[in-house]
Amino acid sequence: MGDHAQPWQNRLRVAGFQPFSTVDWPGTIAAVVFLQGCPWRCTYCHNPELQERSVPPSIHWSAVEAKLAKRIGWLDGVVFSGGEPTVDRALPEAIARVKEMGFRVGLHTGGAYPDRLARLLGMLDWVGLDLKTSPEEYAALTGAPGSGNNAYHSATLVARSGVPYECRLTYHPQVVSDDTARLLVRCAKTLGCERFVIQEFRPTPNPDAAGLTTHVSMPAALLEELRGILPGIELRTSS
Repeated sequence: MGDHAQPWQNRLRVAGFQPFSTVDWPGTIAAVVFLQGCPWRCTYCHNPELQERSVPPSIHWSAVEAKLAKRIGWLDGVVFSGGEPTVDRALPEAIARVKEMGFRVGLHTGGAYPDRLARLLGMLDWVGLDLKTSPEEYAALTGAPGSGNNAYHSATLVARSGVPYECRLTYHPQVVSDDTARLLVRCAKTLGCERFVIQEFRPTPNPDAAGLTTHVSMPAALLEELRGILPGIELRTSS
């Protein structure tokens, strides 16, 4: 039997489940479902083990659903994360099922598949979309040609959707220069992204993230300059 003939519960590749989080969806007590697979190979990726789509699921959806059922009334929502969760074509069915259970649904995405994201937006209650660098520098960072166009197209879709969201940049000066940060924030403003968060880089054990082993704060002067471009930028510290 081909993969597409399988029930969606068997096709969804769940890589992990976090039963309780207060940080993955700000202001919301949520569980997090991590899906396997990502088309990008960012050197500072915190979850490189989730990149390969061919890895079998570590948890079957039935076990995830059983855990969620026990938390009805305790959780406000469920966040689908990754990897890049929109890589999984069974994601719409999983979102629909979580909604049936009475949970609100959030999504973490890098915007790799804008067409798929567009079809999901009407089902979502919140989106956290990562903008990694300026459009021109995306391919060098992700290893994927066209990734910048996809990410910024996705940001436009999210900003215009009416769905609550945040666009966010993870800051490290070895990845994002001051000039790149300025350009990125100007682009975000042009796209209509009014809710923008700068996240401080957290050290990662990923051996490929050479040199990115220490916490680095964004300089206060640069932050204020960026807020002059796009007022209301939030700084989210790693502490």
